[in-house]
Parts: sequence; structure tokens; C-alpha cells
Amino acid sequence: MREVLPATPKTASTPQTSTPLSNGNKVAPVRVTGAFALIDSLRRHGVKHIFGYPGGAILPIYDELYRAEARGELKHILVRHEQGASHAADGYARATGQVGVCFGTSGPGATNLVTGIATAQLDSIPMVVITGQVSRAFIGSDAFQETDIFGITLPIVKHSYVVRDPADMARIVAEAFYIARSGRPGPVLIDVPKDVGLEECDYVPVEPGSVKLPGYRPTIKGNPRQILQALKLIRQAKRPLLYVGGGAIASDAHAEVTALAERFNLPVTTTLMGKGCFDEKHPLSVGMLGMHGTAYANYAVTDCDLLIAVGARFDDRVTGKLDEFACHAKVIHIDVDPAEVGKNRAPEVPIVGDVKHVLAEMLRRDQENPPPDPNQTKAWLLQIDRWKRDYPLVVPHYEDTISPQEVVVELGKQAPNAYYTTDVGQHQMWAAQFLKSGPRRWISSAGLGTMGYGMPAAMGVKTALPDEQVICISGDSSIQMNIQELGTIAQYGINIKTVILNNGWQGMVRQWQETFYEERYSASNMQQGMPDFVKLAEAYGIKGIVVYDRADLAGAIAEMLAYDGPVLMDVKVNQRENCYPMVAPGKSNAQMLGLPNPPREEAQPAAVTCAHCGTVNEPVNKFCPNCGTKL
Repeated sequence: MREVLPATPKTASTPQTSTPLSNGNKVAPVRVTGAFALIDSLRRHGVKHIFGYPGGAILPIYDELYRAEARGELKHILVRHEQGASHAADGYARATGQVGVCFGTSGPGATNLVTGIATAQLDSIPMVVITGQVSRAFIGSDAFQETDIFGITLPIVKHSYVVRDPADMARIVAEAFYIARSGRPGPVLIDVPKDVGLEECDYVPVEPGSVKLPGYRPTIKGNPRQILQALKLIRQAKRPLLYVGGGAIASDAHAEVTALAERFNLPVTTTLMGKGCFDEKHPLSVGMLGMHGTAYANYAVTDCDLLIAVGARFDDRVTGKLDEFACHAKVIHIDVDPAEVGKNRAPEVPIVGDVKHVLAEMLRRDQENPPPDPNQTKAWLLQIDRWKRDYPLVVPHYEDTISPQEVVVELGKQAPNAYYTTDVGQHQMWAAQFLKSGPRRWISSAGLGTMGYGMPAAMGVKTALPDEQVICISGDSSIQMNIQELGTIAQYGINIKTVILNNGWQGMVRQWQETFYEERYSASNMQQGMPDFVKLAEAYGIKGIVVYDRADLAGAIAEMLAYDGPVLMDVKVNQRENCYPMVAPGKSNAQMLGLPNPPREEAQPAAVTCAHCGTVNEPVNKFCPNCGTKL
């Protein structure tokens, strides 16, 4: 949902006055070009890296960038396609929590950024996207390489500007950064006509933190009355479930989520965007829920009596058949964006506020109460443990081929603390199922589902965090969407490792055609025209590795990780492997395809509560071990 912001003048100039400093002195205006004002404002807002591609309309800005690079103030990464720039800036932002920045010129340069802008908008990623535009006198005349990028991107940005006067530049940049990262984060577009970059103005810097936007004030603190009502429901619930989305990652609420779960013994499930917010090795974790989530997470959300949604938006890939999603549960919904609260599911307790602040306040207020009863959720946790045993995620082993799940598991084993990016498709879901990533170490396009995202996003992560291990997991179809970025990787020596799970198909498309379209495989077979990825990598001067046999897999991954430089690894995997569990369209989360065991109705009976002392017992117990009463 696009946030409503105060109107920004696009024609009138905002007078610049001298700016007071903390010591009482004032900064005198300096006569500079609009391009200088832009580059200097970016520097002042902590920008160290810019991903982009030059062109005619943005050359005044690149000319000023050239000088800033020479002074060591900024570093520009020249991508091979503007879409790569937007995804790299996106990955940079996801890994660090800072605002990612990318450049593109007017016309096709700007429109090539659109997919990356939409990707960031759907996943609430803070970005500032700067585009060149034709000179002011030519706007609206269908000039060479003119497009109305302001109008084109209106539905997929948090806010946008066209700079009509270079004197407005410092204010606009400061506002853009503030808007991009405050409240619910998102991308902000700044469109700069060529002559605005060349024109001189009286420049007074606008420092970070000095912006005041009276019409835009995100709610940070939750309503105290609603927080108390939420605590009351949590203390009453016998089958609660904590449902954590990307808003908790954006808020850096990892510690608060864990503290809440441990205080009340709450099982925790995450969305694709929420992965990493809660340790998936923790006994309370039930992994990811939704279309390709774990069976036990989907059963838990179906049977819970209280759903605590934290920074999540109840999207269709999570809920399945919406009217049967958590249909036995009351709902607490915590989110910084009021437009999301109640949009798809009406909560009993809505709380608008920043996730970290709200959870911290909940924990603080609950300290006034007696400690929660540990037996309150014990029977529920025992039930979830049985589902975990009965419906585990399965890693198949074939005699003649490698299963894609084996590759993901081996990667996780050898590189457990890496930053992982993915493209979109089956490989993405297998990676989400089997990798146990830490905070901000899982980076994937969720809302838009953008093929071609993974490798440029990994470039952004590695640029931001050069000392960290960064691995991109891709498929043979997705990787070809932006494979030209191998040139960028080679030019700058960006030491990322890219692993292709190569099944010769658009794997998820093939799976749907097999399951729902009677095996009519229309335009999904990619084997004709498939490149030799090793030779392609070597053509760019990058190390290539190919793996055919399981016996070679672990050694090849070890070789890839040990190599001092970028690597492209092509692993030939089983061509017919499907990604399960899977919730079919129009079905509830409990109606999953591909489960390894009989339906849950045939699972073990429920736990038994001792009538004498209240201890919750395993169903196999004949006598209560606490008091000896016959059960």
C-alpha cells in the first residue's frame, strides 16, 4: 500500500537559507550545480556505494560522481543492465538495513529499473532510485529517450519526486532517505532533468535527521490499551502461534521476537520474508508456513486458537484458502502500516506500531504479571512435536541423479553462516525449507517473485559486506534472466559463489503443469539452447565447476567455498523432482500435496492432562509421573 505523503511542489523553488549549526554558527550557501548538490547530499546520508549504468540524460550526475570517486568519497559499481543495479541496491539494503541507491538514465534506462523498484516495493525494502530525465524544456514533447518515469512508477513506489529546481535538491534527497527507511520501508524515486544537473544554485546541505514532514508521521508506539488486551489473550491461549513476517526483519526485532516466544512458550512460524528472524534450530521453531511451508507449520496455523501476526500481511501464498486460514483462532495483528491491519483478516486486537517497539513494550508490561504457566502450552507443543516427527521435510536420494534438496543441505552444512540470496522457483522453496539462516542472511524476492534477482542481489550483499561469505542459489532458467552480470562480478572481483540447480526446466512451471494441467508442458522445457555454464563463466574470467555425481558434490562445494574469487557451479539435478509439501490453489493450508506419511487424522492421540495435578503427559503414559495418578 502506497503511503500518503504531503504534496511536494514540482515547479516552485523552495528558498534556501543559511543552516544553523550546533555551535550557533550558520552555513553560508555555496554556488554549485544541481549534480554536485545531489552527490554531496548522498554522501552526507551515508551512501558509500551506488549501482548504476550511465546514459545521456544522467551524464551531468555521472560527471560529478567521477570527481567524488576520485576524492574517495563514493564508489560506483557499473552493472551490465539497469535491472541488475536495482536488484543489487535491494540486496545491499536487505543485508544491512541501510538505504540502497541505484542510478539509471532516462527512457529505457529508467524503465529497465521498474522490475527492481516493484520488487523492493512488494517486499518493503528501503531504496532511493535516481533517474536522469530529458531537459525541462523538452518534458512532454516525446523527446529522444523520454518517458514519464514518475507516472510509470506511481503504483510501485512509496513516494516520488521530479526535481524542477536545483535549489530543491538537498531537501528532496533528505526527504527521500527519511521516507524510504521510516515507517514501512520502501523505494523512493528521484527523477532529475538533465539541465537541473547542470544548472547552478545556492546550495545549503540538509543533514540527515533534520527533515520535518508534518503530513507524514508513522506510528511507532503501539496503543497501550491494545497491548494489554493482546497480553490478556496470550495468557489465555492454549494453542497460540507466533506468525512472523518481514516487518520484524525490517524493524530489527529479532531479540524481541525470541524473548516473547520464550516467555510464553509460543511456537514460531515465519513467512518467506520473515526467515532468519527466529532461530530455526530453536525447539519452538516450526519453520516456514504457506504454499511450500512445513506440514507442521501449516497444521499448527490451522489448529491454533490464537494467531499473533508480527510484521506480516496475510498474503495469499501464506494463507491458502483465506476463509479457512487460522479459522479457529483469534488474531492479534502488529504492523507499522495501518493499511495492512485488517486488510485480509480482521483481527480481534489490532496494534499499529513499529514491531520492535511494540514487542518491547509488551515484554516490559508483562513483567508486572506473574510468570506464565509453563503447562499452558505444553499439550500444544507436544502435538506440534508429533507433527514434526510424522511429517518431516524429506531429502530424497536417487541412484543415478542428485536431488536438488541434497545440494541445499550440503551447502547449509558447509556454509551455515553465509548470506544466501536466491532466484525464484523450486530452488527458492527448497532453500527456504532447508537453510537455517540468521537475521538478514536470507535474501529472496518474495512478493513479486522476480526471476533474475539472486545474482545481482548477491553482488549488492557482497559489496556491502566484503568480509562475509555470500552464496546465490539459482536455477538454470532464473540465472539466465540477468546472467550478463557475470561481467560486473568479473570487473570488480566480487567474490560471490553462485550455485545453479540445473534440471533443464522452468521447474515450478513444470511442476504446476504436471499437477494441474494434465502434463501439458507448454513452453517450460529449457534444454534446447541451454548454455554450457562452465564455459560461459570462463569466458568472463570466472571459475566454473560442473557436478554430475553425488560422490563429487561435497568435494566440489568445498572447492568452491575455498576458492579465492567468484565461482559459478552448475549442478545437474533430478529433472522430475517436485517441491513438496504444496498447498494447491483454492485449498486450505491443511490440505497439502506430497506429504510422506498418512493424513494427520491417523497420527497419535492427543496428550493427556492429569486430573489430579494438572501435569500434561505424553499419550503413551498410563500413570502421571508427577503424582502417580492413573490417567
